[in-house]
Amino acid sequence: MSQPASASTDSSRGYLASSGKGPALFEWIFSTDHKRIGLLYLWCITTFFLMGVVLGLLIRLELIAPGPTIMNAQTYNAVFTLHGVIMIFLFIVPGIPAIFGNLFMPIQIGANDVAFPRLNLLSWWCYIIGALTAVTALFSGGGPPDTGWTFYVPFSTMTQSNVSMATVAVFILGFSSILTGINFVVTVHRLRTKGMTWRRLPLFVWALYATAWIQVLATPILGITVLLVFLERFVGVGLFDAAKGGDPVMYQHLFWIYSHPAVYIMILPGMGVISEVLPVFARKRVFGYWAIAMSGLAIAGAGSLVWGHHMFASGMSDMAVLVFSFLTFIVAIPSAIKVFNWVATLYKGSITLAPPMLFSLAFIILFSIGGLQGLLLGAAATDIHVHDTYFVVSHFHFVMFGGTGFGFFAALHYWFPKMFGRMYNATAATTAWVFMVSGFLVLYLSMAVVGLQGMPRRYYDYLPEFTNLNVSATVGSWILGAGLALMFANLLVGLFRGGPAPANPWKAATLEWTLSSPLPAENFEEEVEVTEGPYEFHEVKPS
Repeated sequence: MSQPASASTDSSRGYLASSGKGPALFEWIFSTDHKRIGLLYLWCITTFFLMGVVLGLLIRLELIAPGPTIMNAQTYNAVFTLHGVIMIFLFIVPGIPAIFGNLFMPIQIGANDVAFPRLNLLSWWCYIIGALTAVTALFSGGGPPDTGWTFYVPFSTMTQSNVSMATVAVFILGFSSILTGINFVVTVHRLRTKGMTWRRLPLFVWALYATAWIQVLATPILGITVLLVFLERFVGVGLFDAAKGGDPVMYQHLFWIYSHPAVYIMILPGMGVISEVLPVFARKRVFGYWAIAMSGLAIAGAGSLVWGHHMFASGMSDMAVLVFSFLTFIVAIPSAIKVFNWVATLYKGSITLAPPMLFSLAFIILFSIGGLQGLLLGAAATDIHVHDTYFVVSHFHFVMFGGTGFGFFAALHYWFPKMFGRMYNATAATTAWVFMVSGFLVLYLSMAVVGLQGMPRRYYDYLPEFTNLNVSATVGSWILGAGLALMFANLLVGLFRGGPAPANPWKAATLEWTLSSPLPAENFEEEVEVTEGPYEFHEVKPS
């Protein structure tokens, strides 16, 4: 792809090594090195993800049978809310951009850092402060918030639980997202190396670029919305209080004007990861490079216009229902373009089923199932019947966990050798993948079926006729949990005891693989010049 990049050789551990000039912890938490900030995000986000997984397992254990099993209704509502807040705001939204975007996006465009290194560090501090504020909300005030992660009014303005601190946490986390988005947009525009034209950008960079624009433009709406809830609780402005002339449905509009674009903040980076991994393990140039790049921007744009499909049951006009339903089907087109191009990239490729490839294939299948479920929810006639049932929960997890989650795992296995200079056990990773996919399908397909049968979501209890499918869903959660435990244990063993990783174990063709493993302290000692596209595998002869 480029002229060979010269890597710093001051230390075999590269950016992981301490300078010895002060406490190692301080070196890290006050570092402006984009690679170290990416690893700080990795440790924090992974920790919160595991917390969210434990809470999810507790929810499923409670629902293994009708009636109380391990917790009461109030505790269930609090656990359910915490699971949602942690998974959405502390894992899925920041996950791939904050970790892998920070670590590799500047290197992929030939830069030595992001445009605003100090702003980058501030975004991590905002994330930590917001996360700690969210955790503090569990143990202060009137107890853990119990409104669900959407904080719907009027309940969020009336409950005595500590919703106020939770909304403050979300407000702070929003600043972290905005700062990251600004940094990435400027970095892509201003710091591309010589020869790195828009047509030569890796598709992961394109995905982060589209995501960054949504972060910058949509996240302030969330900040305003949660601030209004805070004011409603403490000042009683009455904006959402019908008794004072307010409109509770307006809260839903404000919330989903951010939160549906946020779905694409979550999924677009995962799509970028898949677009990186597939050509490497198919040994083929990516099919339809420009179509994949532009479809990401199209998803970002069209996805900002479809928030109303979350509100078909709220009493909106028939014309509004028609328009939002039509736009929902429109936004499915660029997503389908990506899936088509991914499959076409695989066609007649020399495919290697390494762990990153397996997680990428799972992404395509699970995301496609979730997308088809989304078309049912986008049609008002069917949405009215399955609205607020477990079918919606199934759809959301197929897209967010089956999509973004498995994209995160694909990225983790793909870039692990480059991040730490060590290899993990591929057999253990493959075994974990089998458990995870099997458990995922058992868990969330059971939810889809029980939702079609009419079981409402967010309920602490259910009718006896829903018992069998809830048992299968809970068993599926155990299988999925076992797979996750094996995956992280394997990566942890690889981190400390894995064999040394070569500079380019996957024979990839983007710039980060021209550097040493682990990455050097200084990305490039001299400017590199890019002379061709990012997916040129010269050692492979076309058949």
